[in-house]
Amino acid sequence: MPRRLHFHRIDRYIGSQLALALLLVTLGFVALIWLTQSLRFIQIIVAHGLSPLVFLRLTSLLVPSFVATILPITCFIVVLFVYARLGGDRELTIMRGIGLSDFAMARPALAVAAGAVLLGYVLNLGVVPACLGAFRDYQYEIRNQIAAFLLEPGVFTPVSGDITVYVQSRGADNSLRGILIEDGRDPSAPATILARTGQLLVNPAGPVVELQDGSREQIDPKTGRLDMLSFARNELSLAQPAKTSAPEYVDASEAPLGALLHPGADLRPSDRGKWLVEAHRRLTAPLTALSYTLVGLVAVLGGVFRRHGGYMRLATAVGVVTALVALGLGVSNLAARDTRLLPLIWAVALAPGLGAAFLLARQGAPRG
Repeated sequence: MPRRLHFHRIDRYIGSQLALALLLVTLGFVALIWLTQSLRFIQIIVAHGLSPLVFLRLTSLLVPSFVATILPITCFIVVLFVYARLGGDRELTIMRGIGLSDFAMARPALAVAAGAVLLGYVLNLGVVPACLGAFRDYQYEIRNQIAAFLLEPGVFTPVSGDITVYVQSRGADNSLRGILIEDGRDPSAPATILARTGQLLVNPAGPVVELQDGSREQIDPKTGRLDMLSFARNELSLAQPAKTSAPEYVDASEAPLGALLHPGADLRPSDRGKWLVEAHRRLTAPLTALSYTLVGLVAVLGGVFRRHGGYMRLATAVGVVTALVALGLGVSNLAARDTRLLPLIWAVALAPGLGAAFLLARQGAPRG
């Protein structure tokens, strides 16, 4: 019983170091990725005077996808670092001396990796798709709000790909004078709208121009005659059309797993493969945390670690995991073109872990 208690304390000792290191390293990598990815939004936020809370809310929706992506890699890095340090301090030698096998010493790392796998499934199957969908909707909302800030007096401003607005003057209360709008949302019948005055209204659905005392001029596509309609008051939305309602605009990263596994008939044939690959990627990506951890364990437990002589195994493990990441990307691209290659996604995720587990069990027979 005391011996089992002693082993349990060793598990807690190694496991606590691994868990803390995994948390810190993951947070560090997430912060670095968040900083580099958020730079593209800072200019928009600052240039148009939007609140910093808008920036934080927008970029925070990307954080779960960052965590899901780097978690298997940070598991591997942490295992290499912690076990290499234990080996360099001769702690692994002492543990072997009291009867622990390599597989027993790997137990805390496998427990932490199992937790990472569970977290990966929670992120990949639920949190990440929901956050990416919310990011897309919020980005669309922000673009519509920015359209209101883009209107400058004396400038032809393309508010969207189909609407160009010119205003002679703009007041502090968003009152407009001398308005000209080119509305090309109907390619078969583009229209020119003129108004003496107007008011820019910013709504949650996007900016709206309330036009007063104006006219709408349009060429009749059937007769070729100019039709002109005068109005005392009219409203025109400057919001960009919502894309999420059209099936071709649904992104695979935002779709639920069930929809990915059973793509609808309304999808283009070239997209069906991408949806199936995304489904299998979500199911296999968390498992790579366990596979990469086992590769790292084989490297650090495969012999006595020396301060100046054991780095070749670590470098080899880093090279192997780097190659596996690249291979996974390549296989996903190939499977998107030919869905018969989908089993290769599972092979790349599971085979390295199974091979590493076999090597670890073989070299980890009890000693002493």
